[in-house]
Amino acid sequence: MRFTHPDGSTVHVGYCSNVHQAEDLDGVVAQLATYAEPVRERLGVDRLGIGLWLARDVVVELVREPAQLKRLKGELAARGLETVTLNAFPYAGFHREVVKRDVYLPDWADEARLTHTLECARVLAELLPDDARRGSVSTVPLAWREPWPADRADAARRALDRLAGGLAGIEADTGRRIRVGFEPEPGCVVETTAQAVERLGGLDPDRLGVCLDACHLAVQFEDPAAALARLRAAGLPVVKLQASSAIEATDPADPAARAALRRLAEPRFLHQTRTVRAGRVLDADDLPDALDGALPTDTGPWRVHFHAPLHADPEPPLRTTSGQLAAVLAELYAGQEALCDHVEVETYTWSVLPTPPTDLPGGIAAELAWAHGRLTGLGLDGPALKDTGPAPKDTRPALKDAKNTHPDPSEERP
Repeated sequence: MRFTHPDGSTVHVGYCSNVHQAEDLDGVVAQLATYAEPVRERLGVDRLGIGLWLARDVVVELVREPAQLKRLKGELAARGLETVTLNAFPYAGFHREVVKRDVYLPDWADEARLTHTLECARVLAELLPDDARRGSVSTVPLAWREPWPADRADAARRALDRLAGGLAGIEADTGRRIRVGFEPEPGCVVETTAQAVERLGGLDPDRLGVCLDACHLAVQFEDPAAALARLRAAGLPVVKLQASSAIEATDPADPAARAALRRLAEPRFLHQTRTVRAGRVLDADDLPDALDGALPTDTGPWRVHFHAPLHADPEPPLRTTSGQLAAVLAELYAGQEALCDHVEVETYTWSVLPTPPTDLPGGIAAELAWAHGRLTGLGLDGPALKDTGPAPKDTRPALKDAKNTHPDPSEERP
């Protein structure tokens, strides 16, 4: 979907295909027919954005075989879909039985990460609609935080300089500008906006910036206004917003809350969990660790890196941080100019919910309708939607928006 901001600029909104499992091109094309086109039809729009996740083998095929890249572009157009952004964070195997920390490999000290990212950018330059201003690619926030010795940090910094040069070369070859956004994530070398400023500052702002994930921001208890002001002051552009919500347990000592959290502690993905004590973030690397005693229960709420559907509550007494997402949207779009032109709804966890949906296109359409309502409420002009129908089974209406009432804590790790 395309929205027009009062400043006249276009804001592209879509959903990320990493929710679907496919490791080859035939599988990617099948996703468009099975899921993406039905989502568009549910919404009743002529054109729907889809942020593609393309596994490494798919990217290699598209780069080596122009006919296959033309095929993919044709399939998108035929189904009323368009792509202005790629999610290049997962490299491959994102739907294996166990992913956990493997999702951060290869990291930015490994030549393979640079090669993959530049090839994703080259593919995206060919997929971009003719009238799109630019494209974006999101990527790993350098690496998992440890081990990260000085030699690997130096190798990563050199790779980022080469990345900027490679993107400039793609623009010279194709006439299309592609920007890469590093996505701060709990537990990584860059897990907060303060660390983004520290470790990514001084890079080419025309081609490199931040992919801001609202779930990650909430898990780190960052205040949206302070976080975005920090990035602006450092000259780090928000290349893409991943519209996402975390899970929050207001009282993690409550037996009902702990039982509900246990049902979310599944084996595939890493669910980093955080709380705050005396203004400092305390962390557990995974939800099972937190439940087994790695986090205190008397400090206030826990927030869990579990991307929750935007439009619906989890099992009570848990709630989501949808209010924080609404605050992020307001910071980006309520002002005189739009501060980001790509919004990607990224709820990749539908398949690992305690009760997975029987109607995934309906759930994704409801999430996009939620985002549509928030953006039009901020004054953006968007396409008219038809009724997306009832929320998927076993969900309830979204929580009312609420500001983050927690102070922006120190970004130092305890």
